Order: sequence, then structure tokens, then C-alpha cells
Amino acid sequence: MLKLDNISKIFNKGTINEVKALQEVSLHLEKGSFTVMVGTNGSGKSSLLNAIAGSFFVESGKIFHNGKDITRAPEHKRAKEIGIVFQNPFTGTAPDMTIAENISLASKRGKRRGLGMALRQKKLDEFRERLKGLNMGLEDRLNNPIGKLSGGQRQAITLLMATWMKPQLLLLDEHTAALDPKSAIKIIKLTDEIVRKDKLTTLMVTHSMQQAVNMGNRIIMMHNGRIVYDFNENEKKHLKVNDLLSLFDEVRRKEQIDKSVAEMLERNYV
Repeated sequence: MLKLDNISKIFNKGTINEVKALQEVSLHLEKGSFTVMVGTNGSGKSSLLNAIAGSFFVESGKIFHNGKDITRAPEHKRAKEIGIVFQNPFTGTAPDMTIAENISLASKRGKRRGLGMALRQKKLDEFRERLKGLNMGLEDRLNNPIGKLSGGQRQAITLLMATWMKPQLLLLDEHTAALDPKSAIKIIKLTDEIVRKDKLTTLMVTHSMQQAVNMGNRIIMMHNGRIVYDFNENEKKHLKVNDLLSLFDEVRRKEQIDKSVAEMLERNYV
């Protein structure tokens, strides 16, 4: 379904601020799978999602979607088949447009854009029905500017918009990190319901180890732009939060040891 073949990305190449965000990452996602990705800050999680979405082109390697090479496909073309929800609930929607207008644009993704025809009564009834499923009372606020909503309400609509056309691939970039605990729980529950109902192939980045062990059928852990652990469905069933935390500590200790060895070699031989 999705195949990454040794992709690499370097930001600020050749400068003192050079960052190797992705280093020869290979990953294969099966259709209908739900993969959760964890890692320390700066490990490459968000960079990996953005590389898949087409926010930037990789330095090397290939990206295939449904057998088609999309490595150099622009972001707007990938958006026809790939939905994405970002960490910031104010990203991905137009704040001055109404709830109905925002959803209308999402419902026409990959088609000719326009609001007039899309906002006929039949469409509005459909918007209300699907908003009703959020249990937030938003079905009666179609004409409200989306920028007036709370972060949790806006993120719920953003998730609804990203999955409106049942994308072939759904990318979730720490989409509950900026929310209060109560709103985060609601969004996670909604995410699980939508992914299960529509059988969406999903790659979710999270900072929550509890979310990681509770959701999906696969966990991958990144560090320094590489995938360092990959647990399949059977292995994931036995993982606890403390197991993941222990792996984080192990990765950090190994990094510290490697740095110490490198510094010792530099002192002795350079």
C-alpha cells in the first residue's frame, strides 16, 4: 500500500545547522493497517509524515503509494489520496470561514472547488448528520466561523474533514498533543471510531505511550532519523507503557555511550 525505500532528508545541508532528519528509512504499510509511531523529540517522526505527505522532497530513496512512484509528486496531488491532521488544531481549516464552508471544501477534495453548488440543502443535511456523530452540538452551528470554536471542537472537525472522502492513507501528527486531557480523550475515541468504521490505513505519531499501547496493530520507534524498533501485531499485544519507556531509556543510554566512545577516540587519535 505504502512503501518507503531508504528515504533520507537533510535540512540546512552543508551548514553548521545541518540536521539529518531522516536516514535511509524503509517502511511498508499494509492496506487497512494502523501503525503508531513514537520517538523522542527530533527523532524524525514528523519529518517522516511530511515526507509522505509531500511537504518536502526527500534527498534520496523512493516513496511508493499503491505501487506508483510518488517521490516527486507535489503535495496537492498526494492530498487527493492522503489525509493529514496536524498537532495544532488551528492548522488545516480556514478560521474566518464557517463550519459548513470548511467541510464543503473537504467534501470536494480532488474535485473542482467551489462553494455554491456544494452548499445545497442536501449537502447541509449531510453535514449536520455527520457532525451530530461528534456529540459536540456542532450540527446546529453550521454558520459559525470555525475560528470561534474551542481547540477540541476544531480538531474534531479537522479530523472529520481529513477523513470525509475516506482517504487511502490517513496521517496523524500528534493530533491530540495541544489539547486538554478531556478533549484529547474525545479526539482519540473519535479517531478510533473513524479508522475502524472506514478501515483506513493509518500512520499516527503520538507522544503518549498510553495511546501507543492502546491503539493500532503495530508500533514503530524512531531515533535520530531511523527506525530503531518495529513491533508487529502479536508483539504489540504484550507491550506495556513501562516497556516502551524502558526502550526509550535504552536508546538514550546507547546514544550516550556511542558519543563517549567517539569523543575518546577523537582525543586519542586525532
